[in-house]
Amino acid sequence: MSDSSSGMSRAGAFCLEVFIIGLGVVALVLIFQPFSIGLYAVGSGLVVLAGLINNLLPLAQPGVKVRSVVTVALVVALVFCIVLLVSITAAHLYGVFFLNPPDPNTLAGKAQLATPPFYKQAFVWEIAAAAVILALVVTALNKTAR
Repeated sequence: MSDSSSGMSRAGAFCLEVFIIGLGVVALVLIFQPFSIGLYAVGSGLVVLAGLINNLLPLAQPGVKVRSVVTVALVVALVFCIVLLVSITAAHLYGVFFLNPPDPNTLAGKAQLATPPFYKQAFVWEIAAAAVILALVVTALNKTAR
């Protein structure tokens, strides 16, 4: 890839396209291999990543600035973080409104009642922090581009 002022070369755009498509192929191979559950887990994660990175495929054109590709990749990651937070919240609200409360007399019920709510989980706050950081980076990139 050449510098971001003149855009990607034909070879750079082709390499980006091959990487995006290759990541999806590798993910599918890992999912459908019969040897290891660990490789299946890695493949499952890669399928999600490959699906998100697929949004960059229209930018794999000669002349497109590398900065544009990076900005779009950051926006895709930001959208993923926001969708993940909304999904976790929706799952929690589904449980609150449509499921019976846990039975405190059972072992599973005791475990469910001992688990802190989703908004107190470190993972949720890490995703929220990542979304804020990504939003700040995208904003900073857009301001410096002008």
